[in-house]
Amino acid sequence: MKLSVVMCTYNGAAYLPAQLASIATQTRPPDELVICDDCSSDQTRALVEAFASSALIQVRLYANEQNLGSTRSFERAIGLCTGEVIVLCDQDDVWRSDKLELIEGAFAKSPAAGLVFSDAEVVDENLVPLGPRMWERLGFDKNQQQLLEKGRTLEVLMPGWTVTGATMAFRSKYNRLFLPIPPKLPMIHDGWISLVIAGVAEVILLDEPLIKYRQHGAQQVGAPARVERQKRWRVLQAIDASLHRSTSFVDLRIILGTLRKRLVANEETFPTRNAVSYIDDYLRHLDTRENLPSGRLRRLPSILRELIRLSYHRYSNGFYSAAKDLVT
Repeated sequence: MKLSVVMCTYNGAAYLPAQLASIATQTRPPDELVICDDCSSDQTRALVEAFASSALIQVRLYANEQNLGSTRSFERAIGLCTGEVIVLCDQDDVWRSDKLELIEGAFAKSPAAGLVFSDAEVVDENLVPLGPRMWERLGFDKNQQQLLEKGRTLEVLMPGWTVTGATMAFRSKYNRLFLPIPPKLPMIHDGWISLVIAGVAEVILLDEPLIKYRQHGAQQVGAPARVERQKRWRVLQAIDASLHRSTSFVDLRIILGTLRKRLVANEETFPTRNAVSYIDDYLRHLDTRENLPSGRLRRLPSILRELIRLSYHRYSNGFYSAAKDLVT
């Protein structure tokens, strides 16, 4: 099994050496490291070139002619890979030494798996742990994990914030399904990739923190303890704000509609029927919620029907959303 690691860089000189070192010292080295640099103005490219000249792994560096942004850079880099499995990588994290070994093992054990993702340890700029791990911060609890393991992957991963790109790997045969990444989609590349693959293949969880997910704070070495605590609190607030993203009805419709269109266009190549049926029912639920009649008593029958169908629990926030629809 050939493993390709994809990294997109942009002015990452401060933390890039540690990440490159963690890739180079994997117990199962990657077969290639594909890097797209997005017009960095610091020493990023020089660091990559120096690493490539001494590393025992194949490194291919591509420089974007103009700044593309993270989504387009990852789109380009993924398309340049030659491996059977593609592992996404951020420029500022640090990998556990057995990350690639465990990912390869998961794919080898589950031939039907299209996507593998792990938990992550959230750390500050100095790699000091910042409390709860990634899944806990996301609210990806045991109940959701069990649903995913039972095959209800699309239900769990919608609307696309659960799988962080830095923790994911996927079989490259699905590139033709999710590429190109639709423009102006209200999510970034990792959310889109995970949703598309979840619609047609099994998703495997690795319930271990295989990366140190570095957060950049304004922390200064030697600062007073009280200032340190204040800065640490600001970093934690920023993490929670970025992880607990919300999606409006409008954005959900765009995501669902775009996903449905892509799946239908590939129905002769991939098993898309169940996912399309799920999307249609999700859209029907959104229609019902958006078109509830005025007056609480008139709304009640529609809300009760959605509760009986368990639609509020599958597509919204359960009884909380039903109560909100009734009183607002």
